[in-house]
Amino acid sequence: MPRRLPPSRVLKKLCRARDLIRDCYGEPLTLPELSEEAGLSAWHLLRLFKAAFGETPHQFHTRLRIEKAKELLTVTGRSVTDVCLDVGYSSLGSFSTLFARHVGESPHAFRRRVRAWVRVPGRHPWALVPYCFALAFGEPPTGNP
Repeated sequence: MPRRLPPSRVLKKLCRARDLIRDCYGEPLTLPELSEEAGLSAWHLLRLFKAAFGETPHQFHTRLRIEKAKELLTVTGRSVTDVCLDVGYSSLGSFSTLFARHVGESPHAFRRRVRAWVRVPGRHPWALVPYCFALAFGEPPTGNP
């Protein structure tokens, strides 16, 4: 049986709740706060949100936090603890467990794997270039890639 989307008036209300989650992803949000923003009862918000977006508000909030954590782990040098706090978690253990459940590996393992493929702007992988080519075509290697 195909999933029925709510009428456009209700969908606008659901989008207000979704936008609140997106804007405040790093803060704890409760179902009553979201339902007040949407102008729906908590039960209706939960049921209609899942029908419209395919996940509950809590699942959506968690997914946004994990995606932001993945981004921060990839492009910043901040510690995993700092990233954990930046995305709104107060317990490193809970964050690491949740991250591993969603991503399939720990935050440390994710960073190691992704960093091997992501090049930091302004850095050159001179370690892989023969010294004579590095001298002829770019900066000489400093010994620290």
